[in-house]
Amino acid sequence: MKKLYWRPQRTSARVLLILAAAAAVGLVSVETFRVREVQPFFKEKTEASRLALQAFNAVKKERIRRGIAIDPESDPLQSGLIGQLLSPVTTSTGHLPAKQTTINPNFAAVIVHLLRRAGVNPGDGVAVGLSGSFPALNITVLAALQTLRARALVISSAGASQWGANHPAFMWPDMESTLYRARLISFRSIAVSPGGIDDRALGLGRSGKDLIQQAINRNGLTPLDVKNYVDGLERRMALYRERSSELEIKAYINVGGGTASVGTHVGKKQFKPGLNLERPAGAELVDSVMLRFAERGVPVVHLSNLETLAKQYGLPTEPKGIPPVGQGSVFVKAEYNRWVALTGLIAIFAAMLAFIRTDVGSRILRSAALRKDRANQPQQMV
Repeated sequence: MKKLYWRPQRTSARVLLILAAAAAVGLVSVETFRVREVQPFFKEKTEASRLALQAFNAVKKERIRRGIAIDPESDPLQSGLIGQLLSPVTTSTGHLPAKQTTINPNFAAVIVHLLRRAGVNPGDGVAVGLSGSFPALNITVLAALQTLRARALVISSAGASQWGANHPAFMWPDMESTLYRARLISFRSIAVSPGGIDDRALGLGRSGKDLIQQAINRNGLTPLDVKNYVDGLERRMALYRERSSELEIKAYINVGGGTASVGTHVGKKQFKPGLNLERPAGAELVDSVMLRFAERGVPVVHLSNLETLAKQYGLPTEPKGIPPVGQGSVFVKAEYNRWVALTGLIAIFAAMLAFIRTDVGSRILRSAALRKDRANQPQQMV
């Protein structure tokens, strides 16, 4: 005769507590026993960041050679990549903490990461819009493109916002030429615009516009003079098309908030910081170079809202010293241990099976309770 075991129809509070404890132990184990995993394209990221650091040093050396002082208050890292509060070529207001955050060669690794995710391989065409407002970020972009051996088609702006490359004697065209002469990069801007409002430096005085033109001329670059905002868009797209020839452009990189590139301050917010693989949703999108590439299905790397972007990839904001190459989760990241997670799940499912689906757990609890009762019973005197 088989023995019949009674199993309660409802799960007891004690069983629920046991299951909750098992789940809690599993969660704590997964969070505690993480593993550090090297991220994809580690070698290229490291190489790009090293090149960016070399380029930082080259620009600083050239600035010192030209006798341009470095302000320790605005540039505590003494990088030489932070400009002035005001100058004749300052086109707009700027956010100093954002400029200071970009003084990090590991941004080059972030850009390599984004370009690789966009599908860019050696020899592929990449269109770029650089801003004189962010010279350090420009340098990391160039270092990433050089490392990936991409065919870079760069259009720069010479004017700059506060704290950018806004020293009249050492503007972004001068910095780019410094890197080219030092053979740290093998390409130059195909054209340079004045930048600022409407990409025509509207609002600057005659002297400021003349200084911008002198910077373009003394570096032997092609000026991009436009009639209005729409003409600027058309001219930029035509230049990219002509210079790419039969080469397919695989990505577009925007640095900062250049008017034509992002489509005014409104367009700047329509694309998320980082990689945009699709055209943003919305019927009232502002026309821009970014939007036109996105409408063609070209991935857009939008380098804006830089403090958020830095945190996303484990880079410090307003670093206290120039970070060493290889620092950040873009290189090595703490990942969940899959085996610990799997073991925890198996333990939880086994407990649920034992206590809810079968009577095994109930028998174990009853047996334990029975042993406890027997142990507590008074023993017979002999």
